[in-house]
Amino acid sequence: MMLTQTKSINLLPKMRNPTIRCMANPRRVKMVAKQIQRELSDMLLTDKVLQYAILPEAALGADRYLSSLTTVSDVEVSADLQVVKVYVSVFGDERGRELAIAGLKSKAKYVRSALGRRMKLRLTPEIRFIEDESLERGSRVIAILDKLKNEKKTVEGQDEGNSDSSDLPKDDEDYDVDDPDEGIIYVK
Repeated sequence: MMLTQTKSINLLPKMRNPTIRCMANPRRVKMVAKQIQRELSDMLLTDKVLQYAILPEAALGADRYLSSLTTVSDVEVSADLQVVKVYVSVFGDERGRELAIAGLKSKAKYVRSALGRRMKLRLTPEIRFIEDESLERGSRVIAILDKLKNEKKTVEGQDEGNSDSSDLPKDDEDYDVDDPDEGIIYVK
């Protein structure tokens, strides 16, 4: 018997990236994101399964409007319409926030199937819930700015109370009536 070496010949050219990605029109991606945000907001208001997932006390008869407030603040859809990141803001105490986010994450498959029934898409995208803390951070920044503003007012009020009118020359006291250059800053 004679042994021969055989070489396999690959007739197909080598592809660098064998995965094929479909990119949707950016306008369509924005429209899908807006529609998903609308549908999710509506589901948060009307769907009992989601309401009980967000606020388990609602099943016991607690007032769901006063306990915590959950809103969809933003929706990001990937370019291939396969993954949706849903940014959710929860107003309430720390325990309520943790329960709401955990409840939404546990119902992600339910939300995906409900979105599939509500929307006309070839493939329903995967849903990922992410806690959005930007509104909370913004309110903290506003509170800090208000605090600084109030401190500045109290410091200015103390400075005015400590200043003596006898320190001013007599000419300056008479000139305060109508100053045409008041409010103008001269730079040298």
